[in-house]
Amino acid sequence: MSVLFRHRFRWYIRRNLSPLASVAQCRPTKPRRYQDRLDFHEVCLHHRFELASELGRFSSMDSRIEQGNQNWLSAVVPLMKLLTLTVIGLILAHPKIQIVPRATFKLLSKLVFALFLPCLIFVHLGESITLEEALQWWFVPVNVLISTAIGCILGYVVAVICRPPPQFFRLTVIMTGFGNTGNLPIAIIGSVCHSTNHPFGPNCSRTGIAYVSFAQWVAVILVYTLVYHMMEPPMAYYEIVAEENEIEEELAISNISRPLLQEAEWPGMQEKETVHSKTPFIARVFASISGSSQNTFPDIDLNEEGGVLAPSSPKSIRCLAEPKVVRRMRIVAEETPIRHILQPPTIASLLAIIVGMVPAFRDFVFGSDAPLSFFTDSLEILAGAVVPSVMLILGGILAEGPNDSSLGIRTTVGIIIARLLILPFIGIGVVALADRLHLLLQEGQMYRFVLLLQYTMPSAILLGAISSLRGYAVKEASALLFWQHILAMLSLSIYIVIYFKLLSYV
Repeated sequence: MSVLFRHRFRWYIRRNLSPLASVAQCRPTKPRRYQDRLDFHEVCLHHRFELASELGRFSSMDSRIEQGNQNWLSAVVPLMKLLTLTVIGLILAHPKIQIVPRATFKLLSKLVFALFLPCLIFVHLGESITLEEALQWWFVPVNVLISTAIGCILGYVVAVICRPPPQFFRLTVIMTGFGNTGNLPIAIIGSVCHSTNHPFGPNCSRTGIAYVSFAQWVAVILVYTLVYHMMEPPMAYYEIVAEENEIEEELAISNISRPLLQEAEWPGMQEKETVHSKTPFIARVFASISGSSQNTFPDIDLNEEGGVLAPSSPKSIRCLAEPKVVRRMRIVAEETPIRHILQPPTIASLLAIIVGMVPAFRDFVFGSDAPLSFFTDSLEILAGAVVPSVMLILGGILAEGPNDSSLGIRTTVGIIIARLLILPFIGIGVVALADRLHLLLQEGQMYRFVLLLQYTMPSAILLGAISSLRGYAVKEASALLFWQHILAMLSLSIYIVIYFKLLSYV
């Protein structure tokens, strides 16, 4: 009888009663035998352990929910801060209000370009980098090339599917492939690190900005070489583009202040314009190779000043001895504005790398006991103006509104979806694969965050300046940049929450 009672009681407790009820009923009034009482206490002890495990599971669920809320707040609140600064800039520069004139925003962009941003790059990159760390950071600039290559492939797919007007085929590829790798990532990192509950440790801002600055020179070289030549007006539509440029130049004469977009990240851009900036120069130079357009576009040879060589000049005699293809490649290289790469931010990056890698220079410049610590402290004070200035300038750009675009709604939507939604998703896979192959730092959440940000940014604002310099798709590039930066706030919020969740497992 006792065996039957024992088995029935255990079955009843485990199947029909909750752990809380089983504990409440674990005190029988009159146990029949001593063995039954021992078995009864054994069942009660078992269910007390079950109750403890249930309570532990509930507490772990609460902690996970709380951690998820913290990740969400850590990702969204910094973007809300940046959005607030952008809205302030938009209100100050709005044409109907115009509390601050456009010329003031242009002066502010020049200060950011020539003073604030170089100070920020020099202080943070120089203090963070050493020779050993520079070798460990090799994947950061390589990732810029990978993200650009994947973006260009996506842009080609968008151009094939959406079928933009033929003269804007290259623009579709460029605007999808080349993202903002400079000012906007620095602003996002500065805002994230300004929060108290970020997951990146005490040196958040310094290391994050150092990673971004270390890779910025790759993007600058790509823009001033590859993008510059890809942005030249197409040969077949050169006459149409030229007529549009003449109309725009006439309007520019009546309106002295140019759009802020054209000089936001490259102040004084119009001063760099040459004779061949707004012409299909490469197509004209290589026209004789195909033979079809040789009569229309004669052979071109240039001297250092951009003029035609005299037949009797020594250089023309040397050119006659060169093969035609080599001579044309040399002409194109001479017309590439590679000299413009040495701008203040790039110079600051090079100086910071040199000073940081040489221990004697590093000890003399950086550190609380360094002789030039007062100098670096002064530069750091100036560097604090970068984030608010960049976002105010972005607000001033958005205040000008989108221009009328001939690109088409379908192509515009395709570029935005590919750049802001599909490319970041691919970037997660690329960074995860690189991590699995042990190409990344073992312990570096900020390192991975910067790599992921390189896939998440909208198109570079500098593309608008290059488009204006080459006289190619100026209105279309402006409209694309406007809508991308408007919608990037939403896509960045979504993906930064995802990034924070993924980085919590690192």
